[in-house]
Amino acid sequence: MSAGTLHLDGLAFWSPALSDWTLARAAFRGEGGMLDPPVRRPAPELLAPTERRRAPDTVAIALEVAARAVAQAGRVPKELASIFTSAHGDLAINDYMCATLVNEPMAISPTKFHNSVHNAAAGYWTIGTGCMQSSTALTAFTHSFAHGLLEAISQASVEQQPILLVAYDIAACGALACVTESRGILATALVLNPQASPRSLGTLHWSLRHGVASASPITSEAALTLQSNAMADCLPLLERFATDAGETTLTLGDTLSLCIQWAPQHAGN
Repeated sequence: MSAGTLHLDGLAFWSPALSDWTLARAAFRGEGGMLDPPVRRPAPELLAPTERRRAPDTVAIALEVAARAVAQAGRVPKELASIFTSAHGDLAINDYMCATLVNEPMAISPTKFHNSVHNAAAGYWTIGTGCMQSSTALTAFTHSFAHGLLEAISQASVEQQPILLVAYDIAACGALACVTESRGILATALVLNPQASPRSLGTLHWSLRHGVASASPITSEAALTLQSNAMADCLPLLERFATDAGETTLTLGDTLSLCIQWAPQHAGN
């Protein structure tokens, strides 16, 4: 299977200067600006108050966009399989862990320790929603969004069930910032459905292409301000969603690409 069709039922976005998809869509279209000053990170209602305060930025933004996308799709969270993709996971906690192990190893926080694992956000989501469906956490460095999308496409197509894709990354800090380039905070979530529904925002015609190819460029001024985040490979596709047309090429590696042709569902169609 190297080509097919899926439908987009839910879409969410969050960054400090574009705190929802309505703002981001307008900015990507050149019809709106960035928030000034930027907003603080969201406080996901899915978590209990104590967990909400302790949750790291990765968990907070991942759960926020996941909940918004699922709500827009009109789905019950616990009934959806999910894919969580992040290039680096929680770099701030990883920096804390490394620094503490060097300087005062007995002072490691148990809470931060269990939040340091790559699938922490996926775990919080499944526990908070009571979801018993499959959950996958993956990374593919600079191609993490593309591989997350391919995994979501594969599972939705094979299982013939809707699926949630959540993609997120935060800024590098401390010593890790010298070797890992990621700035700012960015998260997005999609609900993909093998069948069209009254909630469908449009159709994704996807295909895998072999051979050397270049990723679609980021074009809008607003999206360019986010390109230094490790999850920036999602931005060309989000720009297509915003502008209602066109093909996007997402590279999966040196010789394989995922191509998405976006066809929006306009009111009355």
